[in-house]
Amino acid sequence: MMTPLLNTDWPFADYARLDPSSEEECKNSCLNDCSCSVVIFGGSSCWKKKLPLSNGRQDDTLGKTAWLKVTNNSFTPPGKVPPVSVKYKSNAAITGLLGGSVCVNFILLTAIIALGFFFMRSRKQFKVCEHQKRFNFEYGTAHSFTYSMLESATNGFREEIGSGSFGVVYKGTITVGGNVTPVAVKKLDRTFMTVDKEFTAEVNAIGLTHHKNLVRFIGYCKEADKRLLVYEYMSNGTVADYLFGELRPSWQSRINIAQGIARGLLYLHEECTTQIIHCDIKPQNILVDDYYNARISDFGLAKLLHLNQSQTNTAIRGTKGYVAPEWFKNKPVSVKVDVYSFGVMLLEIVCCRKNVCMEFSTSDERAILTDWAFDCFQSGMLDALVNGDMEALNDVAQLERFVKVALWCIQEDPNLRLTMKQVTQMLEGLAEVPSPPSSTSFSVTVQV
Repeated sequence: MMTPLLNTDWPFADYARLDPSSEEECKNSCLNDCSCSVVIFGGSSCWKKKLPLSNGRQDDTLGKTAWLKVTNNSFTPPGKVPPVSVKYKSNAAITGLLGGSVCVNFILLTAIIALGFFFMRSRKQFKVCEHQKRFNFEYGTAHSFTYSMLESATNGFREEIGSGSFGVVYKGTITVGGNVTPVAVKKLDRTFMTVDKEFTAEVNAIGLTHHKNLVRFIGYCKEADKRLLVYEYMSNGTVADYLFGELRPSWQSRINIAQGIARGLLYLHEECTTQIIHCDIKPQNILVDDYYNARISDFGLAKLLHLNQSQTNTAIRGTKGYVAPEWFKNKPVSVKVDVYSFGVMLLEIVCCRKNVCMEFSTSDERAILTDWAFDCFQSGMLDALVNGDMEALNDVAQLERFVKVALWCIQEDPNLRLTMKQVTQMLEGLAEVPSPPSSTSFSVTVQV
């Protein structure tokens, strides 16, 4: 059965959306879905959510109803119990019985509360302890593994979970002190090998990173000509899977994803001991954790900068459609290449579509999202960008803010692009976003 909670929502836990939907259809959809624990109904939209739920909130202005799936209770409350007439010999006997009953009930209730408190405390301590056991690797340390250890951990590199320009990723498990930790092992291509000194320096610097929007780097293998990187395993796939699947993610969850990626990049660019340029920001390199937070991956392959450097020359890295123009102009590369890639991806997050869409002919203005987005912004057609997404259109101020930030990020001139600090402030509403210039303009700057 379904139990209602008025004006309640868990913004970041939805995995599917039904639009349009009636309230009855919304509830039935959850009842018939084993994965569904809660549905949120508002207007004509239905958001299905599954455990674990986090960041719940109640607000009288939400205008949404949460329906919780609960177990049917077959117990039927009894009718009124007819009074029973019993004659006691004295009022003292009645008083004694009642007093004794109250005393016994009080003792039992106290015992139950004490046991419940003890159980909850023990369970909480057990969970914390289990979490610490699962990740029995200290932060700030890049652990060294032998090739045979990782070969055994991945069962002979049997289960491939991803691949890219730098190598193939396999799922594995590492056992430490009898505790099993799931990991993702990236086997680097031999054509992308760095010299020993550079490789060691990179992985040691990456081992120092620690941020909630980065996939945790655990360690590496450097053995003969073999180079492997070991990361924390994320079970919910990539942002690409999340955005470009059959079901459109909710607007609020997309906001959360975008802001998380921005905070992660800000950390890499400005808050690390050694500055890190990612060089390949795209939805396929952003993973989603158990709580649907964005976690940047693959930053272990980025070119590291020393504090007294602001730019570096390196071979072209990145993925078509996300690569900044300066890569192709033999110009120095800076953190602004990541800003450009983020801008492209931000538009994809807003619109839930890929930058280059093969469904349209090359003459169709919608074929290239970055070009079409600027045209839509100039002509005031933001509704076309989100394909009539009412949740986004009901938050049009935030929608416009995100589009404007994205257009600033994809300026052709790197000097015109925002920094990730500016991006983060603007996305979170802490700074105003001026109207962006056209992509060919070189005369406008932003100060925050």
